[in-house]
Amino acid sequence: MILTTERLVLRRWTEADAQSLYEYAKDPDVGPVAGWNPHKNVEESLEVIKTVFTGAECYAVCEKKNNVAIGAVELKLNGFTDMTEREDECELGYWIGKPYWGQGYIPEASSELLRRAFEDLGMTTVWCGYYDGNSKSKRVQEKLGFLYHHTCDEVPVPLLNEIRIGHTNYLTKDQWLLNTH
Repeated sequence: MILTTERLVLRRWTEADAQSLYEYAKDPDVGPVAGWNPHKNVEESLEVIKTVFTGAECYAVCEKKNNVAIGAVELKLNGFTDMTEREDECELGYWIGKPYWGQGYIPEASSELLRRAFEDLGMTTVWCGYYDGNSKSKRVQEKLGFLYHHTCDEVPVPLLNEIRIGHTNYLTKDQWLLNTH
């Protein structure tokens, strides 16, 4: 599946993306705020492509001009998210390399995934969260129209062996339709 927006191509990850993934995922300002360690080498990035970026709705975020992976966006379907157990709900996740921060790429990519969730996949609600202090992720969710649901003071972050404060937001199909039409 390939999805396109005005400036982006969203496509499946391939093993050929390992070098590009490493380039952006090694930055200590990118992963830890989202709950994962910076990548140590290209081999680790390749392993992530083979084992983590395998979800049915996981996409590499690429600029149209060169099709190079600069981030990721995903709809985590039931069985791959702890935010819902319903078949008609899913979780939105995303990150992008630091050189692309502030350019609106993640809201653009996420908007297309929300369209896919509600129009193509029949979702009724999309969940999304961020850890306390991740103001960039919070801002993306605000731009997309997500509404606050709850805060949890003790969220395990297993990849970093930490406990954090987590904020959970949601967007229903009806809210999305009001925001986009």
